[in-house]
Amino acid sequence: MSRIGLMPILVPSGVKVKIEDSNITVESSKGKLSRLIHKDISVKLEGGNLVVSRPSDAGTHRALHGLTRTLVANMVEGVTKGFERVLELSGVGYRAQKADKGISLQIGYCHPVNFAPPPGINIAVEGTNKILVSGIDKELVGQTAARIRALRPVDSYKGKGIKYAGERVRLKPGKAGKAAFKKQ
Repeated sequence: MSRIGLMPILVPSGVKVKIEDSNITVESSKGKLSRLIHKDISVKLEGGNLVVSRPSDAGTHRALHGLTRTLVANMVEGVTKGFERVLELSGVGYRAQKADKGISLQIGYCHPVNFAPPPGINIAVEGTNKILVSGIDKELVGQTAARIRALRPVDSYKGKGIKYAGERVRLKPGKAGKAAFKKQ
């Protein structure tokens, strides 16, 4: 049995859940999320909890059971608390500024890079080297943060670039072996 799929999802007060065939809509004061789930997996609202069930023990049904439960739980958590990813810029002269439609980044190119977030995503800048990406859809928040990070990935020799907060970058040693060896 799927341990994740069996856990019920607590629906907090103020959150409305609507289930129509294989479409689930979760709504609260923060926003509204909708998702189409697989036709074989069923989701029911029972006494303030959402319960996800599967028809058989087949491998695909077991995989979809845990996946569907996690996706629905992320929808409920997104409309109640929201999600956030933090990015850090490291490098001499690397900085971020809030622009009219998104952010403007100075990341080592000869021109500033402008990034406009998709609808439903908020981008804030703390100081000059911290970018906060937030929203109610976990998948969209993660994808937007990954797109910003892909503008200038961290260099493995100097450690310059855009990285997630708390990400550890292992720096390569470079050509130290050549400098240490001298002909005699």
